[in-house]
Amino acid sequence: MTDANGDGSAALRELAERIGIADGYHSNTGAWCAASDHTRRALLAALGVDASTDAAAASALAALDAASQAELLAPVRVVVHGDAQLEQLDVRVPSPHPGPGSWRLEVRVEGGERSVTHGSWREESSIALALPAALPLGYHRLRLTLVTAANRWINEQTLIIVPPRCVSPEDLLGERGTFGLTANLYTLCSRANWGVGDFSDLGALAEWAGDIGADFIGVNPLHAVVNRGTDISPYSPVSRVFRNPIYVDVMRVPELQTAPEVRARLESSEVVAELAVLRDARAVRYEQVMAVKRLALDALHRVFLERVRGSGNERDRAYNAYLAAEEPELSQFATWMAIAEEAGHGFDWRRWPADFRDAGSAAVAKFSKERAKRVDLHRWLQFEADRQLGDAAHRARNAGMRVGLYQDLAIGTSPAGADAWAFPELFVHGVSVGAPPDPYAADGQNWGLPPLDPRELRRTSYRYFIELVRSGFRHGGALRIDHVMGLFRLFWIPDGMSGKDGAYVRYPADDLLGIVALESVRNNAIVVGEDLGTVPDYVPPALEKWGVLSSKVLYFERDDQGGFKPPHSYPARSLATANTHDLPPLAGFWNGRDIEIRRAVGMIPNDDEAARVRSERENERNALVRLLEHEALIPSGEVPHSLPELCGAVHGFLCRTPAKLVGLSLDDLAGEVEPVNVPGVGPDRFSSWTRKMRLSIETISMSDDVRTALRCDGRVRTARVDTPPNSAAANAKDLSAGQ
Repeated sequence: MTDANGDGSAALRELAERIGIADGYHSNTGAWCAASDHTRRALLAALGVDASTDAAAASALAALDAASQAELLAPVRVVVHGDAQLEQLDVRVPSPHPGPGSWRLEVRVEGGERSVTHGSWREESSIALALPAALPLGYHRLRLTLVTAANRWINEQTLIIVPPRCVSPEDLLGERGTFGLTANLYTLCSRANWGVGDFSDLGALAEWAGDIGADFIGVNPLHAVVNRGTDISPYSPVSRVFRNPIYVDVMRVPELQTAPEVRARLESSEVVAELAVLRDARAVRYEQVMAVKRLALDALHRVFLERVRGSGNERDRAYNAYLAAEEPELSQFATWMAIAEEAGHGFDWRRWPADFRDAGSAAVAKFSKERAKRVDLHRWLQFEADRQLGDAAHRARNAGMRVGLYQDLAIGTSPAGADAWAFPELFVHGVSVGAPPDPYAADGQNWGLPPLDPRELRRTSYRYFIELVRSGFRHGGALRIDHVMGLFRLFWIPDGMSGKDGAYVRYPADDLLGIVALESVRNNAIVVGEDLGTVPDYVPPALEKWGVLSSKVLYFERDDQGGFKPPHSYPARSLATANTHDLPPLAGFWNGRDIEIRRAVGMIPNDDEAARVRSERENERNALVRLLEHEALIPSGEVPHSLPELCGAVHGFLCRTPAKLVGLSLDDLAGEVEPVNVPGVGPDRFSSWTRKMRLSIETISMSDDVRTALRCDGRVRTARVDTPPNSAAANAKDLSAGQ
């Protein structure tokens, strides 16, 4: 079948469009890039739709029409509270018309209330059933039964009633903007940690930040990763629902209080020496750190089983409550971890024995039963990680923070990981998420992450997405959504092709944003969307409508001449920062360290190009100086005398913008030069996600240079009344007052 222009299958294109594959996209230069039929067929094949020939495409389109006609009731509906759609439920009568019949509608409101109505129909092809008045926000279940003389049909729908927008900064903070710190938890150094930042370090950082007037601490994604080899990126986790136990502070696990034999082992000269080596290393040694922690945590879990489990004490009750709240996903994740650790299996379920690749198989059930203690270890690790994260959040609130902690929700999960194994129907295999070509990546970017199937998300009433969002909000006052455009569309690249051959696939953005808004209101938490890069023109108004804050990064906020935009150009509904985890710290930007790294790893192909880039950077430095001079943040005609003064001036600028939230990077405050990540570069060329901070938390809190860099014009809220007069908070307040 060929369309009127003779350039391809009309059925194929209509099929792709109906399923959500976009016809094309506008590149960063504005040029239209059309999706090819070859790409359409490859993406449809990955979705399990045969469109290999024009006839097959036509057949698949007919099947799609038939399935749509057979759907009497949508499996899920997301409706804003107060919308007229909540007055009734529209139902399609089975086709061909079965004759007169009766209906029964049961509505189970979240929380347990139940109502039942019933009636009959005659010749209608559709019927509109009244819903109970004043249904509250939440997740409700509708069960519809249709009966005729010859047949019975039972259909269910999840009705999700959502607020019109997310919680706003004004809801938490009033009209005045505030500031906070952003940090990569794994990079934190302290006197007590075991070679990687942990939840106790996070609590200590939050207390210091609260003392100096900050209202939030933003951290990297805390999702579960393997912590072995190259599987350490927080943005390529094995699960986005559960957390990385490497952040657990072993010395704060309650079972240690009743286990003197374990404490004695941890205080032995051998272990103390090993921990000192890990603590003093300039890079995080994930595998070694996790190995030492797991020996201790395994022993403490045995103590938990012997002395706590079944006791009925407070900790035992808390564990039971945690299990009840997190199942069945928790046991699925714990089982995946236990199988992966079994000798010979490894952390890629696609290479496991065939009967273990199916999470619901009898072999997996048998393994889970036989290795019950091992499975429970991973449940317990998640329980303790959750408790310690909650403790860090409590310390942040007690330090006066009005927002507290905010987590980062990564865009995807590893194809080899636990989520892809536990929810195989949700993840599309044979394609990867990425980005189309741009000036920095001529062939586009392939992130190696499998996309979620938007059709299956709908069929499963968005359960997995709901769990992701709930996990992200837990214990926090804000949530950052990485690559928020992914709620609208994702760039899919078929396996074996480059980014030039990819295409965008649409997602149900209003449904997903409605769920985000519901969980935002339930957790009284702000939402920030990372909307950097090429942003379709329909995304900003949608984010504004739903109350999702935009991300504004100093490095990218430029005018047409390359100059930095003035403070008033920053929107109020935004989080303003100098940089991100994908960009160099201010000191590295100023010194051109990122250019040196890009040349060394081959991203800059030759010395002539490197010279050109350095010349551009000199222009950028001059433009930044002009901006800071214009804002009277540095003396006219003078370059900042030191890097802390430069950082202080930049932070002073950000704090003058209308942005409700300003995030100051701990790396910038501490004068870090090296980036934590060089996007698109493999670990053989640059060791991303391993660089530690040069200064410990204890040193940072007492540093004069840090106080110089910590310049928060007009945003320092009243510090805690119990702050000692000689503390960093008092010094920071004096510094701010003197500006």
